[in-house]
Amino acid sequence: MHCSCRGGAKPRHRFGTSFHKSRLHSLSAFLDLVPDPFHLSTPQFLNFLTGNFMKMSSTFDGAGQALSEITTGLLPSLMFLADILPKESIVWKMKMLRTASSFVNSRLHAVKAQSLVLASGNDELLPSHEEAERLQGTLEKCRIRHFRDNGHKILLEDEFDLATTIKGAGYYRRSRQTDFVSDYLPLTAGELEKAIDRDRVLNFATDPVMLSTLPDGKIVRGLAGLPREGPVVLVGYHMLMGFELGPLVTGVLRNTGIHIRGLAHPFMFSESSEQLMPDSSHFDLHRIMGAVPVTPVNFYKLLSEKNFVLLYPGGAREALHRKGEEYKLFWPEQSEFVRMASRFGATIIPFGVVGEDDLCDVLLDYNDLLKLPFYDILDKKLNEDGLKLRTDSTGEIKNQDMHPVVVTPKVPGRFYFIFGKPIETRGREKELRAKEKAQHLYLHVKSEVESCIDYLKEKREEDPYRSILPRLLYQAAHGPGAEIPTFEP
Repeated sequence: MHCSCRGGAKPRHRFGTSFHKSRLHSLSAFLDLVPDPFHLSTPQFLNFLTGNFMKMSSTFDGAGQALSEITTGLLPSLMFLADILPKESIVWKMKMLRTASSFVNSRLHAVKAQSLVLASGNDELLPSHEEAERLQGTLEKCRIRHFRDNGHKILLEDEFDLATTIKGAGYYRRSRQTDFVSDYLPLTAGELEKAIDRDRVLNFATDPVMLSTLPDGKIVRGLAGLPREGPVVLVGYHMLMGFELGPLVTGVLRNTGIHIRGLAHPFMFSESSEQLMPDSSHFDLHRIMGAVPVTPVNFYKLLSEKNFVLLYPGGAREALHRKGEEYKLFWPEQSEFVRMASRFGATIIPFGVVGEDDLCDVLLDYNDLLKLPFYDILDKKLNEDGLKLRTDSTGEIKNQDMHPVVVTPKVPGRFYFIFGKPIETRGREKELRAKEKAQHLYLHVKSEVESCIDYLKEKREEDPYRSILPRLLYQAAHGPGAEIPTFEP
């Protein structure tokens, strides 16, 4: 282990419960046999003591390097370091580390606080990755984050941001209990750039087209039709595996400055679910971008603070749909959001998005997976600790379980978004308290989303740059920063 943070407290740095497994531990046994100043000639000691040789281990670990070649170049520095770091001091420090490591390991069982372990993948001194896994199994409330390209001194490296890591793990809070709405810290410029960079390949491959509808019903390219003040509820279709999320949220933020807060499946916030992911930080960026678990309380809080809220009534069933179900809505029969939106006078923006069928085909859906041997074990593991949504619903809408989807890629097409005509609820609070009126508006919103999807499916046939090949040719002729044309709205 290199570093750990306790939830609700200041970060604490510790040098190594795995010290007994490190190279330093092995080298320290030979210190008494090495004369001054050559006790400093080992790169691992220099790395540990000075911080100036962080990348030297890969250079000096080669068998072809002779000791004389190493020490000749370093001799002036070694003589200086020997004056301020005599061998006796280093021996004492190694002994202190051995003792401290043994003591900490003997007391790990007593640690009950939340812990966040940061493991460097390029640690020259300690087996951080393996130790992080051991600590997660030893500490009661421990989560880990792996950083493949970082070294031993991760906290001193420019590209590493501890605050972002704590936010991503969901460990930042202002009180004893986590509140995903009030605890949220706004994006920094670096975090936004990281979010944009994560979707850079997808954005390049699909070159999203964004359209919006003005209050008079006119459709325009761009986002002029979006309100600039909240509260606003954006209600729409959830693409397969949420392909549209990154381009949607970062695209709107970059072009308008509007920060959309998403209501997400609780699976993305579960400590047990992240252990099933290839990378434990798989959902961190969603939390950094402001996603919160989908609950009535969180929806209420977001609207009360006049946020732009992203809502998918189709939920996981829509995002993990089966073969041939693309662009089909899986919404509950009864209204879920209209009365809450009207309570705060929120503007409802129905939106549609198409393009997933131009990006991939579903090879194995949930029905196919159920036929595979032993898949039921994984299925149980994925959903055993998950919060069950819509338990009062029936049929397909009730099925909000999480499961993988296997897809085959295609030559990339293009993503198309359209935000429909704004629907005002301000001034209709009393009217929409009636279930019948709220249900009528709910069905109207659903119909608008379906109309948006149908519009895009029809109009994209007119786009000469729907495929990636014509877009590449256009950029080659006009420059990589040129806006690629599309159909006329």
